[in-house]
Parts: sequence; structure tokens; C-alpha cells
Amino acid sequence: MLLALFRLFASLPLPAAHALGRLAGRLVYACPGKYRRRLQANAAQAGYPDPAFARRAAAQAGAMILEMPRVWFRNEQSLAQVVSDDNEVVAAARAENRGILFLTPHLGCFEITARYLARLMPMTVMFRPPRKDILAPLLETARNSSAVNAVPATMQGVREFVRALRRGESVGMLPDQAPGVGDGVWAPFFGRMAYTMTLPGKLATQTNVPIILTAGERLPGGRGWRIHYVRVPEPLPAEPEAQAALLNAAMETLIRRCPEQYLWSYNRYKTPRGAPPAPQADAAPTAG
Repeated sequence: MLLALFRLFASLPLPAAHALGRLAGRLVYACPGKYRRRLQANAAQAGYPDPAFARRAAAQAGAMILEMPRVWFRNEQSLAQVVSDDNEVVAAARAENRGILFLTPHLGCFEITARYLARLMPMTVMFRPPRKDILAPLLETARNSSAVNAVPATMQGVREFVRALRRGESVGMLPDQAPGVGDGVWAPFFGRMAYTMTLPGKLATQTNVPIILTAGERLPGGRGWRIHYVRVPEPLPAEPEAQAALLNAAMETLIRRCPEQYLWSYNRYKTPRGAPPAPQADAAPTAG
């Protein structure tokens, strides 16, 4: 039933999917509750306190949800609507004959980036199995609808990542998910300490590969998506805390390019059970 519903949504033209999604996002945001409070607080923390900004961000979150079926089940049509103005960032990294670690935050259409990159090079991504069994068939179908190789977020998946990078291939993961205790460190993110995963820094250091942050900006009028890249400076610092701070700073730079399309409602600043208390951040950010 759920799979059939998503296939139905996939048949919508992209402008219609985005319009319906924005409407749904605004309606959800209009209801008082934790979702709205968190979105407002996180956006304000990053320097975007305007209520109108929060409403637009909620609308973009709705568009993100309703574009997913089309990306999953209309793969070729979706990729035909992707543009990129700075592919030279990726071309320069590939010319170094190393693998590439791509980090895709919850910004814009994060489902389209790996599919686009898989047209340029072998691409392996990491996924978390769904918490609800009813979603498993849907997500399995979605993962099998492109040339992207998907591995679970387990030690076996990490080993697959390492092997792919050592073969000179590319891998991709979401860097702004809150990790479990022992898999992260506290690092500033928009002026507030966030428990940040250490896996990207470990992978890049172990395999000597560059890190590139990427996102698919949603274009107005349902025209498609524009891919952005931000390469992280090398060499990485040795300390995990410094690595995490550097990656979060690069993520902030990317988010500033289309801030309304970041998923501000995500509970990025939560403290995992058993984690040490968060230290104080040095400074608060301002909107760029």
C-alpha cells in the first residue's frame, strides 16, 4: 500500500510535487508543537530568527518529502533536471587518483546528489535501516532504483567504505546525524555545541582521501536541482574534536548557500544517552 502510494506521488510533475509539498509543510508548521519550536530555535541559533524564514523553511521541508518519490521512482527523469556550476571541484579531486568521501547534509534534495555523482564515478553510500518494518520494502525498492551501491551503517558497511576508497572509488554519507555514544565528539555547529560523528575524519585519515561536502539545491518553479560542492581543506587536523569542528564549519558554509532548504527541525543538538555534557561554544554565528 505504501509503495503504491509513493509510486502515485512519483507520477506527479516536479512543479506539482513541490507545490503540494510546500503547502503541506506550511500546514504542519501552523500547528503549535515541538516541531515548530525546534525549527524556530535551530534557525534562530544559526542567525535566522525571522518568523517568515521559519515558515519558508517549513515549506521547503514539505517539498523535500514530496520530491523523494519522484527521485526514487523516476530516476532518469529526475537526473535530467540536475545542473551543476562547479563540477571542476570534483574533477580536480578525481585527477588526484584517490577516492573521494562525499558528505551530504540534510540540505535541499539530499537524495539526488549520490545518484548524480554515480553517473560520474562508482558510488557507495551508507544507510540506516528503518526503525519501522513497514518502511523496509519501500526503502529497499528506492535503493535499488539507481546505480548507487548502498551498505548498512554497521561495521561491515564501514569496511565496505574503506575498501571502496582504497580502490579509488567514492563513498557518501550524511554527516549531520547525531551519532551514538563513542562515535562522536562535541564540536561547534552554528555557535552551539553539537555531538558530531567522527567517522568521516577517521575514514579520510585512514585512506588519505579528500572530503567534499555536497548538496542539491531545489530550484524555483520545479525546474530541478543545482549541485553545490565545498571541499574541506587538507591536511585534516589530528585531533577528532578539531576534525569535527572543521567539517561542521564547512557544512555551515554549504548551508549558507540556500539556508531555507536546511532541515532545521532535526534535533541536531540532542545529547545522546551516556554522552558527557556539552561544553560551551566559543562564539555565536551571524547569518551570511
